[in-house]
Amino acid sequence: MIKHNLPEVSQCQDQTTGGIYLLPARASIFDTTLRDGAQTEGVSFSTEDKLEILERLDAFGIDFIEGGYPASNPKDKAFFKAAQKVKLKNGKLVAFGSTHRPGVRPEQDKGMEALLETKTEWVCVFGKSWDLHVDKALQVPLDENLRIVHDTVAYLKRNGRRVIFDAEHFFDGYRYNPEYAMKVLHQAEDAGAEWLCLCDTNGGAFPSLVGEVVSRVRQEMKVPLGVHAHNDGELAVGNSLAAVEAGASMVQGTINGLGERCGNANLCSIIPNLMLKMKVETGVSNLDQLAKLSHFVAEMANVSPDPRAPYVGKSAFAHKGGIHVSAVMKDSRTYEHIEPKLVGNERRILVSELSGVSNIMAKAGELGIDTEKDGGRSILERMKQREAEGFQYEAAEASLELLIRKLRGENTSPFRLEGFRTFMDVAGDVMTSEASVRVVDFDGTVEHTAADGNGPVNALDRALRKALERFYPVLKEVRLIDYKVRVIDGKEATAAKVRVLITSTDGNQTWTTIGVSGNIIEASLMALIDSIEYKLMRAGVNGNDVSLNCQ
Repeated sequence: MIKHNLPEVSQCQDQTTGGIYLLPARASIFDTTLRDGAQTEGVSFSTEDKLEILERLDAFGIDFIEGGYPASNPKDKAFFKAAQKVKLKNGKLVAFGSTHRPGVRPEQDKGMEALLETKTEWVCVFGKSWDLHVDKALQVPLDENLRIVHDTVAYLKRNGRRVIFDAEHFFDGYRYNPEYAMKVLHQAEDAGAEWLCLCDTNGGAFPSLVGEVVSRVRQEMKVPLGVHAHNDGELAVGNSLAAVEAGASMVQGTINGLGERCGNANLCSIIPNLMLKMKVETGVSNLDQLAKLSHFVAEMANVSPDPRAPYVGKSAFAHKGGIHVSAVMKDSRTYEHIEPKLVGNERRILVSELSGVSNIMAKAGELGIDTEKDGGRSILERMKQREAEGFQYEAAEASLELLIRKLRGENTSPFRLEGFRTFMDVAGDVMTSEASVRVVDFDGTVEHTAADGNGPVNALDRALRKALERFYPVLKEVRLIDYKVRVIDGKEATAAKVRVLITSTDGNQTWTTIGVSGNIIEASLMALIDSIEYKLMRAGVNGNDVSLNCQ
């Protein structure tokens, strides 16, 4: 009888079917953002980027951090050399490579040499487990591939390395030739591999298949199992969790699901599902830093964060429908599957034409605004009127706050724009713009100034700031970081209304404002003025019964 050296498991009952399944008491998290994630189209990490991400993953509590494929490019070699100076507190740095090449002994293979040069305690090597790949890709006899797998793992073990074996295309291989796929695993295990990771490399498997196969394999192997899933069928997270339910105790994936083609299993979904839903322990002790980690990696990858990403997205706990908001304000469990703060996220109440009074009350409460006078109904009616005109406040919360405060009788306008002009000048192929503005502060002091720009909106922005900075030097801290224009009704062609969104920052806070008009200059000016008003309001500058004549 085979004695299994497997991780401790706990018996669980499926609440839907009543069936019994086994869960590992602890699952090891294997992050491959720096290797598989770097294969994302449009993503390229520098050595410095990878070192920063390595330290953040380690601080978060990731068990294994795959650093790259040293045999494939000089950048990964440079990373492993630099990483030797990094003192990791929680994780193990892992070098990645393939089995040795056919016709070459391991000690003569450049890939093996590159793996050993990294000096990492752990290495992860992949080998073919689907007979189709052995025949078509490697073009060697099936027995030869078995020898390659065994000799690779044995060579690395003789050189003091601990080995994780990734059985590439395992689920496809098991479907078509289960006997051969299992032989590959036995060769890796017999040669000394400490983990056997079953890979859904093409991303085409279903959770039912993954669970069944992992359960069968687990009964036969002595060493613990892992899973490595790709997201081509949008099932990578489900497949990974199904593998854990069937007894796998390592999950490989990437932060934000980065990876080749459609990406890898998303650890930002897997980790909280394991810890909060399945009650499986991981090395993560600060789960409330998950959203920050997600945003940090997105920034390093130069990829916009997905607002609808589960757990960590900006919209993950955003509520728009009035019925939803009313219920959430009474008991968050009605429309939230976890408390947002557990993963470092926050609840957001959106205000739109679908809103009810509950939305207004909740949003005003967030902003510290009293709505007791009429229960927020006047604000709701004005909001719906503005939305009918083309305004959309979901992404422009700074303009929303200004609007609510004005409708409650607060004056947020410490200056008045009395007029402006824009001019266009064409000299050959060069077109420049000039804008002049006339503003009055709440004491009646007039400032009339002009500025150049590379377009009329840029010129207006510069002229307005130039005039107002005399009164309010705090505006020197503000800069625009994003400018978006959306045509509201394209059927109107050049006569269509446009919606302008401007995002500004002072280095500490970021805010977005909106303007809508049939004139793109006026729409832009509305958003610019809101941006300035918002900064001044936050800086404690109050108005004096003046209003902006462009609104």
